[in-house]
Amino acid sequence: MMLNGKHIGIGLTGSHCTFDAVYPQIEKLVKLGAKVTPFLTFTVENTDTKFGDSADWMARLKSITSEPFVNSMVKAEPFGPKTPLDLMIIAPMTGNSISKFANAMTDSPVLMGAKSTLRNGKPVLLGISTNDGLGLNGVNIMRLMATKNIYFIPYGQDDYAKKPNSLVADMEQLIPAAEAALTNKQIQPVLMQQKEK
Repeated sequence: MMLNGKHIGIGLTGSHCTFDAVYPQIEKLVKLGAKVTPFLTFTVENTDTKFGDSADWMARLKSITSEPFVNSMVKAEPFGPKTPLDLMIIAPMTGNSISKFANAMTDSPVLMGAKSTLRNGKPVLLGISTNDGLGLNGVNIMRLMATKNIYFIPYGQDDYAKKPNSLVADMEQLIPAAEAALTNKQIQPVLMQQKEK
C-alpha cells in the first residue's frame, strides 16, 4: 500500500463538529502503516464544546497514534529540512485557517507544518470545513486550489437550504485523496454533489 512507511502529519483545526468524521480516517492511516504525527491548533487542544471535551478528544488521539503531539511553534519548526513529512493533511480545516494559509499567515503549529511541507516540495492535502466557503472565503479556497503541491479532499455543500455558503469535505475520501496527493495528483471530481438528506 502506498501509505505504508510514509510519515504523514495530520493537522486538526477547530471544526469540532467534524472530528467524528476525521478520527476514523486517522485510524485507517495508522492501520495502513503510516507514521502519523498530530499537529494541533491551540483551540483544538484546549476548547471544550458541545461536540466533546478537548481532553477526551486528545485521549482518543493518543490511543490512535503513539507519535507526540506537535502543539507549539517550537515543536513544529523542525518539520522543515530536519524532519520532513511525506505528506501534510489538514482535516478538518476551518475557514479561519484557510484564510490564514492562503495569505501566508503562519500562526499555528498546523500552518507551520503545512508551510514547512510546501517548502520541502511535498504535498499538502486539505479537508475543508467552513461556513463561508461560498462567501468571503471563496477567494481563499480558489487561491489554494491554484497553488502548486496543494490538494483537496473532495468537498461540497453540506446543507444548501439552511447554510448555503457552507462547504465540507467528504472525509470518507481522505485515504484515496492522500494516495493521489502523494503522486502529485488531485483526486477527481473535487467538487461533489450534495448527498440527499
